[in-house]
Amino acid sequence: MKLRRRTVLGAVGASLLAAPALAQEYPNKPLKMIVPYPPGGGTDGLGRITAQFLSEKLGQQIVIQNIGGASSTIGSDTVRRAEPDGYTILFNASLFVLGKTVVPSCPYDPQTDFRAIAQAGEAPLVLLANNNVPGSDYAAVMAAVTKDPKKFFVAISSGGSAGHIATLAWLKRIGIPLDQILYKGTAPANNDLMSGSVQFFMDPWTALLPLATSGRAKGLFVTSKERTPLAPNIPTSAEVGLKDFNLSSWYGVWAPKDTPDAVVNKLAAGMAEVSKDKGFIEKTTSLGIVPTARGPKEFGAFIKQEIETNTALLKEANFKPE
Repeated sequence: MKLRRRTVLGAVGASLLAAPALAQEYPNKPLKMIVPYPPGGGTDGLGRITAQFLSEKLGQQIVIQNIGGASSTIGSDTVRRAEPDGYTILFNASLFVLGKTVVPSCPYDPQTDFRAIAQAGEAPLVLLANNNVPGSDYAAVMAAVTKDPKKFFVAISSGGSAGHIATLAWLKRIGIPLDQILYKGTAPANNDLMSGSVQFFMDPWTALLPLATSGRAKGLFVTSKERTPLAPNIPTSAEVGLKDFNLSSWYGVWAPKDTPDAVVNKLAAGMAEVSKDKGFIEKTTSLGIVPTARGPKEFGAFIKQEIETNTALLKEANFKPE
């Protein structure tokens, strides 16, 4: 019995000593960051910028691997099944955390099968209107909508997206049940907005602001707390009477669920440094991304709240994922 007890105590002591040693040694080889979308999109672009600066902070190369398909679940599941040693991490967008709510075949639970490392940034949204919609500002446009709401349709880029959630929240706020048209991506939704097949479209401003600044659509409001220098003439949601309507698309870094605390803390510390790096701030700001600095605990709590709020909105709207 004594021998057994000493053995157990010895093992516990060894594990306690191993944690700081692991933190000191990690990382001692290149990392792989999985972006679960094809190259060239917004998530891929920010992922590459994040990997560049995180690599500098960690002192190791980070190789981007794009594994797209099935609404990002194929690439994300690759990370879930990876060795939980911190050398395979995930860079994904906010849609990821809704899991089966938006992708019934999703093979994982985003909260329990992954460890949240850090939020990397967020992109506020903009509400656009087709140029043929009556009115030159939000108030005038809404007066026209209120008069005959059946004439107006709202585009949704994809089910469960940040734009979808924001649109549902907006329609709930204004109390007008406009018909929604679900698309497979931002591009086809933009095309129909330009042609007038739909009259409104709300999505991250990274993709939509050029339509407003070039005069191809009306920018009615942005969901940031302050106006953006990228389109200073577009008012904020608060300025048009939508108080505390500050929704956004956001992006973050995750690791497999059994990744040790020492590794998670090292990655989180690196991301905290990235969020304060002037070069990172300049690059992301030029793209319309607002850098954020939520670490594991705060990011996890934020994700939990996002899931509860967004799932409730989708349920209330009777959203049925395909």
